[in-house]
Amino acid sequence: MRYKFVFLFFLSSYLVVAQKISSYYQVDERAMHHWVDSVYKQLTFEEKLGQLFMVAAYSNKNETHYKQIDELVEKYKIGGVIFFQGGPVRQATLTNRYQAKSKVPMLIGIDAEWGLAMRLDSTYRFPWNMSLGAIQDEKLIEKTGYAMAEQAKRMGVQFNFAPVLDVNVNPLNPIIGNRSFGEDPHNVAHKGVALLKGLQKGGIFATGKHFPGHGDTSVDSHHTLPFLNFDRKRLDAVELYPYKSAIKAGLASVMVAHLDVPALEKEKGVPTSLSYSTITELLKEDFDFEGLIFTDALNMKGASSYKSPGEVDLAAFLAGNDVMLFSENVPLAIEKFKEAYEKDAFSDKRLASSVKKILKYKYYAGLNKYRPIDLNYLVADLNAPKYDALNRELFDNMITIAKKEVGEIPIRDLEFENIAYVKLGDGDNQSFLNTLNNYKEITVLEADSPSLLADLKGYSKVIVGYHKEDGAWKKQTMSASEIAKLQAIAAENTVYFTVFARPYVLLDIKDYTKINNLIVAYQNVEPAQQAAADVIFGGIGAKGELPVSIAPQMPYGTGFKTVPLKRLATAYPENVGMSSIMLQDIDVIANRAIAEKMTPGIQVVVARKGKIVYQKSFGYQDYTKTDAITNTDIYDLASLTKILATLPMMMRAYEQNKYEFTDPLGKLMPVFRNSDKEKITVQDMLLHQARLYPWIGFYLKTLDANKQPLAKYYRQTYATGFSAQVSENLYLRNDYNDTILKTIATSKLLPKKEYKYTDFSFIIFKEYLEKEYKTKLDVLVDATFYNKMGANTLTYNPLKKFDVSRIPPTEEDNYFRHTKVQGYVHDMAAAMQNGVSGHAGLFGNATDVAKMMQMYLQKGYYGGDQFIAETTLDAFNTCYNCNVGNRRGLGFDKPQLGNLGPTCGCTSKSSFGHTGFTGTMTWADPDKELVYVFLSNRTYPNANTNLLSKNNIREDIQRVIYDAIQD
Repeated sequence: MRYKFVFLFFLSSYLVVAQKISSYYQVDERAMHHWVDSVYKQLTFEEKLGQLFMVAAYSNKNETHYKQIDELVEKYKIGGVIFFQGGPVRQATLTNRYQAKSKVPMLIGIDAEWGLAMRLDSTYRFPWNMSLGAIQDEKLIEKTGYAMAEQAKRMGVQFNFAPVLDVNVNPLNPIIGNRSFGEDPHNVAHKGVALLKGLQKGGIFATGKHFPGHGDTSVDSHHTLPFLNFDRKRLDAVELYPYKSAIKAGLASVMVAHLDVPALEKEKGVPTSLSYSTITELLKEDFDFEGLIFTDALNMKGASSYKSPGEVDLAAFLAGNDVMLFSENVPLAIEKFKEAYEKDAFSDKRLASSVKKILKYKYYAGLNKYRPIDLNYLVADLNAPKYDALNRELFDNMITIAKKEVGEIPIRDLEFENIAYVKLGDGDNQSFLNTLNNYKEITVLEADSPSLLADLKGYSKVIVGYHKEDGAWKKQTMSASEIAKLQAIAAENTVYFTVFARPYVLLDIKDYTKINNLIVAYQNVEPAQQAAADVIFGGIGAKGELPVSIAPQMPYGTGFKTVPLKRLATAYPENVGMSSIMLQDIDVIANRAIAEKMTPGIQVVVARKGKIVYQKSFGYQDYTKTDAITNTDIYDLASLTKILATLPMMMRAYEQNKYEFTDPLGKLMPVFRNSDKEKITVQDMLLHQARLYPWIGFYLKTLDANKQPLAKYYRQTYATGFSAQVSENLYLRNDYNDTILKTIATSKLLPKKEYKYTDFSFIIFKEYLEKEYKTKLDVLVDATFYNKMGANTLTYNPLKKFDVSRIPPTEEDNYFRHTKVQGYVHDMAAAMQNGVSGHAGLFGNATDVAKMMQMYLQKGYYGGDQFIAETTLDAFNTCYNCNVGNRRGLGFDKPQLGNLGPTCGCTSKSSFGHTGFTGTMTWADPDKELVYVFLSNRTYPNANTNLLSKNNIREDIQRVIYDAIQD
């Protein structure tokens, strides 16, 4: 029924006026014809024949091969070269060499169906056509074609033998498969037209292949002659349909396949590549195709088994082909042509038709003004970062949810989820795991573990990743044992089966009943792995549709669409208008800081427009260089605690009308009633202008003259009344927190009301919040923010959740705790409050810090939840007293008003953030949609000299980030 509809559409489309090939190339037609005619007249008969041949060349062979090509160029005046395996610089060098020897500049062709990497090392690989077939935005396919054209032109290539227009109806097709856009003629036509438009707008001739259609074959024409026993109605509806669409769109050239198609060629066994009725009558006359016509490679058995070298070339020409591709014996073929000409087998007009057409294409390509290839920066140009960005955009639009029944995509309520991951297949999976862990920490379980099914019982969801080594010609099948393992897992768990392989691999699974969710990612490459994880957790939405059928309940076109939850996703810098090359300067600055011992290690995250575009770790946990810093290591965040823990809870309390900015401190905290601080307002405390003292060493009064802990206050082990653990073997008496508050209450006020940074406000706010909510601050922020956001490393007292090996040390303390401080808060006052304070105590990695900052950027929204109202955030992120020299917002730090301050001086006035004593910084800029996180342990082994600050490391990195913005 579908074919009947397509056939009717095909007939109606025939009436549409075709776009001329020449419309893609802005040339003076009169000048072109003059050049063609003048060149043609200068050619001898033998030289005209030479123009008909495009021979195979390799850049990975030896000088003997290169000299053979030299001879064909110099002696036989061949018209072109098709390059196969090799490398870009070697091929470009040979192109220059051959072109220099050619009387008329040659046409250079290459099979680059998914980019130059199909043939050349050190070059770029775009997704397979079948992967592109899942994308619904055809403008992206056109962009891909244009990018391929840029790379081909840089290599001195004029013809890309793409797009493949075969409709891959047969899943067992041994040679087309994922080279096709899929099984639907309409989809193949649209994707093929989009790709050819991109190629030709980019100045490269597109070649539709393999005419009349190689998609429904079960044998490979490289080895034998495939037989297609379909009637003309079926051919028109399926195989030929994409060619009609492509020709209407101005397709520059067609490659004719070696196929046995009785409906097109009555003489038994004649390959279509040698068939006059197929090429001249059908393609040229019926389809009115005026472009260049290539044979498929004439060394393929589908043609060479029918006729011998030389004879097969002549037969191809007589059938209507213009260019004999991959001729096995050009000298012999030319002799055969000459003999045929003498016998009037073809006329001067017929020869001129093809040769002048070839010359016309050379003029279109600018070969009338030929210039050698510039070898400088060739490899860098071919692998420019913009291609990574395009590739990522393609995979973002490709990921397909083929089944969606139990559970949810995206996974929403992270606080209730305990997620495991199991890997199947033999391919790499690191990017997938890294990206999954950006959203929520995932437990990896081994597929071969005898206790796997039992171990999975404690998990709410199981992500099963099927990873096959990515390669165009690699066989991809699921083994019986892998299918059995998958079915066993699915029988007892909510499964998210994510497939990083061509979709046909799914045909091996006969029963999908128990598989709850199926995500098809098509290829096992980094952008596919990142995009799939982003879809699962809602960083991006799913947009793809299956280009082929994989089960009765999952036919062609299946694809559930999802809406993003505005969680931080991943991307390349160029995807968000930044330069990845410029961001590499961060590496230089960070490595310098480590080399000059400003800090042992560093974590940096940069996010823009909701996408993490830079996420790196540098150095080690300490100067022994034993444990390298990783992205999952957990740093003491120091004063970032203020805006990541205490301040968001103060915002929540404000929204719940628990206080007003004008409320006096005495109203909030009874301990301050009847003190000189009773009438200090909340707003002044948040603005650091409440006349509170900057700092008091509360711990000093608990030490003896030798700086040793007094027995009055401490125990070396946990004891009744002594449970506030300040280090591994030191416990403070429980009631000392009251002493800290009373000390603040009785401390002197500063002489005048002006900006003076202090920790006291946030120490007080922590006590207020715990009193108001009757819950400890660490529990409050976990339940209110971190657990819901998947910010699992944001925590107080991290040793209760994480192994000490993940936590860099902050100091060798020889003045209070007399031990290495690792896993316990560095700040002395926070340590005395059992590790939980309002001004310090929070730990986390840079990615989770970025989540909180992104939530602020998104006006309180993150992951499907509105954590804080937009109006509240605006109220807190306002510089109320900038006019009197106080740059602060309500709790947030803001850009400096003069020369000195916390930022690079390049941020917008709306930006906000904070810095921390241990060498931390986080900053968000709404104007640039930017989040920056810098974490370090610069205080190790001691905090005496802040080289990190003196050398402006954090600020210099921030400047690099702003300089990298290109839009």
